[in-house]
Amino acid sequence: MSDANSRSIVSNQQGLHEKLDEIVNKHLTAEFKKPIAAHTQMAFDQVNEKVQAFAGPIILDSCCGVGESTANLAKRHPDALVIGIDKSSHRLDKHDIEYKQTDSGQYILVQADLNDFWRLAVAANWQPTHHYLLYPNPWPKAKHIQRRWHGAAIFPFIVKLGGLLEVRSNWDIYVKEFAQALQLTGQHCEVELFSSDTAITPFERKYWASSQQSHRLVVALL
Repeated sequence: MSDANSRSIVSNQQGLHEKLDEIVNKHLTAEFKKPIAAHTQMAFDQVNEKVQAFAGPIILDSCCGVGESTANLAKRHPDALVIGIDKSSHRLDKHDIEYKQTDSGQYILVQADLNDFWRLAVAANWQPTHHYLLYPNPWPKAKHIQRRWHGAAIFPFIVKLGGLLEVRSNWDIYVKEFAQALQLTGQHCEVELFSSDTAITPFERKYWASSQQSHRLVVALL
């Protein structure tokens, strides 16, 4: 399969979702009561032992897929422990085949539900210096607004984790909505076009080969 065949985003939304502010404000004031899944608790506990024993910076690579971005981020931040998290064991299992962990930098890949993992990280007082959300599923249908991270009940915990947050997507509306959701929490950020000589995720490589642009926001969460 060619890298240059990534489909463009198709959506029935032409701009920001009309109920975005209402949904985000509801989540900012509501308590998230969903029980923590046992498998994520177990996975978190194992990673948390390593985090607590590590003296350097902690970096999160959420929705890391096959972990290529995690390995690349570890090379860029050799003094840090980079933690790649994805819910799919199928994607993570490809890592050992395609990407070797002998490169410079330290990183861990963990299978977990981010709706639980982020809450556990906040409760354990993790303070990541960076948090990357590189090309999460944009859920482009308007009816799926609450499946996007900024429209989900977990969104306040992304903000609570702090650090330098970087979000990228090949759909500008996703990043603009994320920026608006952050605005509702008092965080101000700009959405910009992003390009680089080197792609750090398989999706990024496909999008650019298909002449799709990347949009991103970077914000130091207060």
